[in-house]
Amino acid sequence: MTAHASTGSGRPYVVAHAAVSVDGATTGFVPDTGRFYELAATWHEDVTLTGADTILAQERALVTAPRPGPAPDGPLLAVVDSKGRVRQWEALREVGHWSDVLALRARATPPRPARLPVAELVAGSDRVDLAAALSALGRREGVEVVRVDSGGSLTGALLEVDLLDEVSLLVHPCLAGAQGTRKWYGSAPRAAGRLDLTGNETLDDGLVWLRYRPAKPPLP
Repeated sequence: MTAHASTGSGRPYVVAHAAVSVDGATTGFVPDTGRFYELAATWHEDVTLTGADTILAQERALVTAPRPGPAPDGPLLAVVDSKGRVRQWEALREVGHWSDVLALRARATPPRPARLPVAELVAGSDRVDLAAALSALGRREGVEVVRVDSGGSLTGALLEVDLLDEVSLLVHPCLAGAQGTRKWYGSAPRAAGRLDLTGNETLDDGLVWLRYRPAKPPLP
């Protein structure tokens, strides 16, 4: 496991890793997925945390994707699904990337159809309480590192409530322009806060890998 600082809060270390254009978009360009996932292995994550929108964007491909079965040594996939929209739970479990899947839901989340069996973690009333969900994940044996895989909304939500310990950006040498409809930080106003640079590396093909630590708000 890569070295990282303790959060000191009882929850796992949370890192958001995103492939972005120079203008900060996660859409509107073709990312180097090979290099992206090569770098993602840096953290040896115990849990991959993603949002329902990210999964829904892949559901059509999941229907016909090969299903070699769960990866015994892979991370757990936890999906924030407050509205109960995700349906391809079996495909996610069997696609070969994760050891198992977990639905993060709120008490107000519509009941899941019986034909879609999946383990659930309830945190929050109307929507998933991210702090409570991460604390609950941290109480699971062996869960020390959570990597956020998000088009931007979930990363922004975590930034807004100070739940990110690290931001990793694989910057591609291009401008997404009008096609870049999603930014890596979503629309969270808290994303305007300070980030302290902890590492930078120039890679092949003009790629630049930047790592930041979100600055903590001053104590009252």
